[in-house]
Amino acid sequence: MTDYVQEQEMEIEALEAILMDEFKEIHSGESGLNTSSRCFQITLSPQDDEADESTTLPVELGLIFAHTEKYPDEPPLLNVTSIRGIQATDLRILKEKLEQEASENLGMAMIYTLVQSAKEWLTEIYSQDADIDNTAEEEAQKDDVIIPHGEPVTVETFLAWRERFEAELALERAKLMPEAALTAPKEKKLTGRQWFESGRATAKGAATVAEGSEEEEDEDIDFDDDDFEDDEEEDMLEHYLAEKIDTSSHS
Repeated sequence: MTDYVQEQEMEIEALEAILMDEFKEIHSGESGLNTSSRCFQITLSPQDDEADESTTLPVELGLIFAHTEKYPDEPPLLNVTSIRGIQATDLRILKEKLEQEASENLGMAMIYTLVQSAKEWLTEIYSQDADIDNTAEEEAQKDDVIIPHGEPVTVETFLAWRERFEAELALERAKLMPEAALTAPKEKKLTGRQWFESGRATAKGAATVAEGSEEEEDEDIDFDDDDFEDDEEEDMLEHYLAEKIDTSSHS
């Protein structure tokens, strides 16, 4: 004669040892089962079979069971509940699945088998949903990536730009010099730096302001000597002045 009580107690001890914190006894009033027998809840979440470890996903399932008087020769009382993120329709499908498997495993302790089946089902259903969500998120992140347009900056393009910029700057400064400085003999011609250091630029700037309006205060034009410390810039200025002198002599 089978000792059902002893066999049930042995199964409970085995489940406690294997599942540890995932296994706990609950009050029969919390179980949703129509029984006054001891009720237990096992907490389950999807498992990554490839990594062989639990995957942190926002779903958790409670598998609730109670032994019947002649278990395992008759199926246990079963219930499933959503601890987090599981839809009611999925719970109904899972409960029917577990009850069918219980009827197929009569005569042997089956709770751990049902736990594994529930975990596999949970992984199959909700890991697929997670993969879809991750794919959608990755696609959204790709859409957010700003694709640069225009010509990429290289050393060659930067040097070409700097050469044009410095040439334009030298020409602008040359326009500030008086015509006498442009037409003076070469041996008497002042460089841009010498002309500004002589104080003539300040005098010319003040005279220009005075001619424009008698009501405006005289304002000196100050230039920083550092602006003319670049030898390349002075060379371009000298080249521009030489071209101006040649043009004036021919005309």
